[in-house]
Amino acid sequence: MGNFRDTLKAYKDRDPAARSSLEVFILYSGVHATINHWIAHWFWRRRLRFIARLVSQWSRFWTGIEIHPGAKIGKRLVIDHGMGIVIGETAEIGDDCLLYQGVTLGGTGKDQGKRHPTLGNHVLVGSGAKVLGPFTVGDNSRIAANAVVLKAVPAGSTAVGVPARVVRIDGERTDFVCRVDQVDITDPLTVELAAIKAQLELIEKRCEERRHETV
Repeated sequence: MGNFRDTLKAYKDRDPAARSSLEVFILYSGVHATINHWIAHWFWRRRLRFIARLVSQWSRFWTGIEIHPGAKIGKRLVIDHGMGIVIGETAEIGDDCLLYQGVTLGGTGKDQGKRHPTLGNHVLVGSGAKVLGPFTVGDNSRIAANAVVLKAVPAGSTAVGVPARVVRIDGERTDFVCRVDQVDITDPLTVELAAIKAQLELIEKRCEERRHETV
């Protein structure tokens, strides 16, 4: 029951559209998918695999969110909108994570054993992002919208682009509740190109000044 109350509170803290716990419980598909997963995972752990898959497929039909009953989910997971989310069998999600619509935590082939990613605590995954493979996304990391992550992401980092490039964010933990913006994430390549452009403009300006001096 404590986990359930904490989950409702997490939605209220991170979604400005949430007006009450009752509204979140009745209307939010992410909450429904999480509750259904708790049930499916309970059956999965007791090797009642058919019933577990039946519950998860029923949940997928009603919520548009597919979570394999074998996946491990931590406390206070928030699934914002959620339509099109896919979470694979061996995926693991830490505490206080936030997933937007269209996210895939998937594998890259037909390998056996661990084949899906592990998200640490306080991880944000932007809409449309794909995290593919049996690696870890470290605590307090952010995956930008539509990024395709194919290798491990260190703690406190941001992954941007296709394939994703990793950028360290000062190595410090961010205020997760306040910093849930999946759009305002700096692309390091853009920053480098802007610096090169500024240098070229400065060189052109100096060349122009010298031409005027010689004339």
